[in-house]
Amino acid sequence: MSSENTLINKRIRIRITQDHHQEPVISRLVSEYGLTVNIKAAILGQNAVGDGWFDLDIQGTETQIENGLTYLRELNLQIWDENSISDW
Repeated sequence: MSSENTLINKRIRIRITQDHHQEPVISRLVSEYGLTVNIKAAILGQNAVGDGWFDLDIQGTETQIENGLTYLRELNLQIWDENSISDW
């Protein structure tokens, strides 16, 4: 198996701002970018008030993960990975 088809895992935390609550952000990571997404923890305000936070384990090829992260960045969502968060 070539390295470009090797599946890797990445742990990230994303902040979903209130203006993105109605968008299927996580669903698009799966359907459009082919990623496997496991939600490890989540906080979303009742009645979509305030920002939400998701701790995600994502799995895919390096290209799929980079494309998915680019999508999240294009939405101007804050993203942290396991190297930038110490309280996990």
